[in-house]
Amino acid sequence: MHEFRVRVARRTFAITLCLAGVVPFLSCSNKPEPNTLVMVIESSPTNLDPRVGIDAPSERIDNLIFDDLLSRGDNLNVAPGLAERWEIPDPRTYVFHLHHGVRFHDGRALTSRDVKWTFDSLLQGKIRSTKATVYKYVDHIDATDDFTVIFHMKEQDATLLWNLSDGAMGIVPSGTGSEMSQHPIGSGPFKFVSAETDREVTLARSEEYWGEKARLARVRFAVVPDETTEALELRKGSGDVAINSLTPDTVMTLAREPALAVERSPGTRFAYLGFNLRDPILKDVRVRQAIAYGLDRRPMIEYLWRGQAELARSVLPTQSWAYDGDVPAYEHDPAKANQLLDAAGYSMVNGVRFHITMKTSTDANTRLMVAVMQQQLREVGIALDVRSFESATFFNDVVHGAFQMYGLRWIGGNEDPDIFEYAFHSAKFPPNGANRGFYSNPKLDALIDEARREIDPNKRKPLYADVQRILANDLPYIDLWYLDNVLVHTRRVRNLNLNPAGNYDFLRTAELVE
Repeated sequence: MHEFRVRVARRTFAITLCLAGVVPFLSCSNKPEPNTLVMVIESSPTNLDPRVGIDAPSERIDNLIFDDLLSRGDNLNVAPGLAERWEIPDPRTYVFHLHHGVRFHDGRALTSRDVKWTFDSLLQGKIRSTKATVYKYVDHIDATDDFTVIFHMKEQDATLLWNLSDGAMGIVPSGTGSEMSQHPIGSGPFKFVSAETDREVTLARSEEYWGEKARLARVRFAVVPDETTEALELRKGSGDVAINSLTPDTVMTLAREPALAVERSPGTRFAYLGFNLRDPILKDVRVRQAIAYGLDRRPMIEYLWRGQAELARSVLPTQSWAYDGDVPAYEHDPAKANQLLDAAGYSMVNGVRFHITMKTSTDANTRLMVAVMQQQLREVGIALDVRSFESATFFNDVVHGAFQMYGLRWIGGNEDPDIFEYAFHSAKFPPNGANRGFYSNPKLDALIDEARREIDPNKRKPLYADVQRILANDLPYIDLWYLDNVLVHTRRVRNLNLNPAGNYDFLRTAELVE
């Protein structure tokens, strides 16, 4: 599960000036590379061993090199992957039947022994990785024949299937250790060619892929951490594709370029405000609700995000099978905010009821968004004091509960209802989880525990609906918005099919028109 700070748009004139002034710093040639799609990414993957890498570039590139036991469907539900079918004969036993004829990129056949090794290497500590905790309820795994693998559970865990699907855990060859990070060998549609830290990663099409073969011969991921340079790479044609890495104003500028096109679709990235519920002021739910009523998210979406976001009513994205939007909504209502603050005993003195500190990173875009929030909350007597810190310091304070308010995003981790346990269960206070606001509600804990043990989705869904209603009333988070997936590409690229998660699966169908 990954979190990133909220970013907002830069001013249009800034990117226009920058586009005119930094051409000499480009490192790529202006001419497109024949038979190779160049995708611009912000940072290098930290580890391409799918058992280890947890950052977004690692997981998204891994997902092209490796196959998972299962995949994820349109409703963020599990679907066949390497396993063509599965059964659950009892709540603690999962039987998976593998596709025949699957081979790794080095020619070895993929069998149940490879699946067993992939997970045993984690569970038995052969590979050190934080991903091991995800499979803590797995007791042992049997490979009964070449194409049958059985997971035996210590206790019921309905999240297992999700944690075996796309991007969660790619299957590696039996016996492989830490060398997998230097030269990954998977069975996916692309095979690893080379990597140079902070520069590039190159993949080539696997001609022997067992599923639908990729249409691209090669993909080169060029690492360009500077947004202005990234925009120039696209503008000059030395970069072909960038997704979710450009500010809305930059996207609007590039959309006017004849050689470029923009694709956009609803996404699952979720932005929120978090509260410290141990704080003397914020522990009162009326204050948290008043802040929600005091904020007007719609103009922020319209002007800061240029309409490239949708209002959120849950941590879960609307695409999730467990999403329930029938919860209390907090539309902009200053009168109701003032009424709640009066009832909480905070009277207005010289236009101010109290001060609250919001911690942010030093990112200029984040400060622009917070400035809007300051103005809106001032209208109901709340003085929002902003403290900006370098990213590592900011995140460290959030992890350790050293804040009153903060803003972050969930990227990927909120696509399964397991997020409710990780972020809101009282057993998940740091360092055991991400309940960093120290929210505690025994009724919510009981619902989450029951839903995790329940295998039947039809019985789980109403439990999670109750969870979402409780959270909407108690407001440990203020749900802000879901960011759209926005992809900018040169017109020599076609057949780009975006999915809600915003990963790199569109490269499986993309084509180059030379």
